[in-house]
Amino acid sequence: MKKRILVIEDNPMVVKSLEFKLNKDGYEVTVAPDGRVATEILKNNSFDLVITDLMLPFVTGSQLIELIKKETPETPIIVLSTATQEDIIMDAFTMGVDDFITKPFSPNELSLRVKRSLSK
Repeated sequence: MKKRILVIEDNPMVVKSLEFKLNKDGYEVTVAPDGRVATEILKNNSFDLVITDLMLPFVTGSQLIELIKKETPETPIIVLSTATQEDIIMDAFTMGVDDFITKPFSPNELSLRVKRSLSK
């Protein structure tokens, strides 16, 4: 069975490259363009991994991380963000995310990190 990944990202270009790479790697990808849509999707579906941006419309990435950690604490989360400030990155790890990838990212690096998060 394919591993299911939820991608929460509001930049269509980033979504395209993520979807392309993850599909090619054999994952089933669901995309949420903002935090509100993501919240709805998470209510009715379970995922093997969540990849989320922090800067999202309506519901922030941090709020989503809190929600996921409360509802399904075992779900690994990778944060994908342009944020380079150490405090933002540290906050994400404090909240329990598994990995943090800074944009722009290399698709191959993403592949490796996704594999690593799914194999824990």
